[in-house]
Amino acid sequence: MSYRSIDVDIIDEDQLVQEELFAFVGGTEIDSEVALKDVQAKALTTGIENPPYGSHKTDAKEQNTKIVMEVLNSIKATDIPSLVKNLTLEQQDVLMKYIYRGMASPELYNSAVLLNWHEKLTEVAGVGCIVR
Repeated sequence: MSYRSIDVDIIDEDQLVQEELFAFVGGTEIDSEVALKDVQAKALTTGIENPPYGSHKTDAKEQNTKIVMEVLNSIKATDIPSLVKNLTLEQQDVLMKYIYRGMASPELYNSAVLLNWHEKLTEVAGVGCIVR
């Protein structure tokens, strides 16, 4: 007896196109953009949740910064305020640290995107996240 309602073994991943990729939750279809927003929100939260601290962890800090910057670059500007509002106060503070870290290396990271994040984060969290 099979518990699957869809035979996933017959799907050839190489033949799928972007429009055919959907997430299924409880038998209902969710638009791929909504699923992408959820993934991006989780990636951002995971990247800033437990940042590496200490002077001996420079490689880990650099790697985590790259990951956070990639996530920040992948998120649409219209989605930034809602993502920032869903962060805790501590997460907002850590995100501001990463934004400043990225702005310190304009040759590596997109300063325009970081300034946009800075603006939206300051609107939601206030100037306290800069000071703390």
